[in-house]
Amino acid sequence: MTSKMVVQQPQPIMYTQESDEWSSGICDCCQDVPGCCCAFWCLPCFTCITSRDYGEPLCLPLLEIFSGWIPAVTMSMRVNMRQRYRIRGTMCRDCVISTFCCACSWCQMSREMKRRNVSVVMVGAKNT
Repeated sequence: MTSKMVVQQPQPIMYTQESDEWSSGICDCCQDVPGCCCAFWCLPCFTCITSRDYGEPLCLPLLEIFSGWIPAVTMSMRVNMRQRYRIRGTMCRDCVISTFCCACSWCQMSREMKRRNVSVVMVGAKNT
């Protein structure tokens, strides 16, 4: 049995997004009808699932009942997502969208996560 020396390790494939814009508009509900229906019929459930899928605590969005007029959790998730995915925008716009289009904002964030999250498979070496 011959053994081969590994000269170069396999590198993970990284997804790069060329655009610095949201991949869908704030009102593009037809791009994910089941998700938008879930958000329409049970927004608290939808926000909790989206928050968990994003890597935040499951029940974090439920804290918005204590936040007052501006939905702080929605706004902070939106700002964080823009920074993570390098999407252009302003905190002022995020505040307006989070306040007046809360359900649409969560749907847009969910669609963005689905489009940008690509599984990275790391190939490990076997110990013999």
